[in-house]
Amino acid sequence: MADNSLKQGTLFQPELVKELISKVQGRSVLAKLSSQSPIPFNGVEQFIFNLEGNAQIVGEGQQKGTGKAVVDTKVIKPLKFVYQARITDEFKYASEEKQLEYLSQFADGFAKKIADAFDIAAIHGLEPKGLTDATFRDTNSFDGLITGNIVNYAEDKFDDNIDAAVQQIVAKGGEVTGLALSPVGGQALAKLKVNGVVQYPEFRFGQNPDAFYGMKSDVNKNLTVTGGTAQTDHAIVGDFENRFKWGYTENIPMEIIEYGDPDGAGRDLKAYNEILLRAEAFIGWGILDADAFARVKA
Repeated sequence: MADNSLKQGTLFQPELVKELISKVQGRSVLAKLSSQSPIPFNGVEQFIFNLEGNAQIVGEGQQKGTGKAVVDTKVIKPLKFVYQARITDEFKYASEEKQLEYLSQFADGFAKKIADAFDIAAIHGLEPKGLTDATFRDTNSFDGLITGNIVNYAEDKFDDNIDAAVQQIVAKGGEVTGLALSPVGGQALAKLKVNGVVQYPEFRFGQNPDAFYGMKSDVNKNLTVTGGTAQTDHAIVGDFENRFKWGYTENIPMEIIEYGDPDGAGRDLKAYNEILLRAEAFIGWGILDADAFARVKA
């Protein structure tokens, strides 16, 4: 029997954590459009400065006028995301090479589930597993916070919808660095024609371009997840690069559980020759300025 180094309560190795987060970034629309940095377990305070008034040209002997600095803060605290899966207990007796293969497959599934859960929570304010409204829905989700800059979806004018959403942000002095689209929105762009000429061929046949008119872009099903009071978002535009922040704690604990019914599946692990792999990721995010985003919703 292999000397199993993956004892209960161990951590993913640092290089595997980097690989996991890279895979999360490849599957999460929010992670793809924004930047991230590690967040401590006790959270991080983000300062948002707004300097009001213009600079002044001062002549000799003139008094220097004063401006006004408004400082807001946003505390980004990580939440615990858990994913667990049962596998055969042959894992315990496999060679180290085989164990690593098992773990690699689990890591792939873990990254995908965490990416989906992150999007569902941050976009719609839902608890990802039960798809019910979370306590932070109104204070830290796009559906809950972005209520002023709203455009109603029209399939045959979807490019105009996106432009109208962008203009709402620009009119308030903001900039737009990213565009998140639902699959329905992506196909709406693909079907738009003028005099029989396809206007956005990059979206044809289900394609997902990385950029759209200079903005980062991504087509992702998580914009239209249903549950609780989630809204159907066909586009979210805004300053994802500067006004949305997310991060993760660098440690990802993992457990190998051999006894009982820890996932509530209704069957004992030992009785069915199974073990349970459980991993936890701590991820935090914050929408720093609601006026920096707009939604096109059904």
